[in-house]
Amino acid sequence: MEPQRRRIEELLEQLPAESQSEVLDFAEFLLQRAGKRHRTKPCFSWAGALENLGEHTSVGLQHEIARCRAGEP
Repeated sequence: MEPQRRRIEELLEQLPAESQSEVLDFAEFLLQRAGKRHRTKPCFSWAGALENLGEHTSVGLQHEIARCRAGEP
């Protein structure tokens, strides 16, 4: 048996039954979270969606937002 697994079992045996249930819940949560990590390739279907807005740069848009927040026309 692996040393880490043996250590976990030793610690688990020392815990009261209620705490052992919490450890079980946490282990199940970790397994569930690990299953959700399966990632797919990113989809860039949004690329080019704003082409019709003209020649805007990110810096220009930031300046425009700052003017709007300041109440300037």
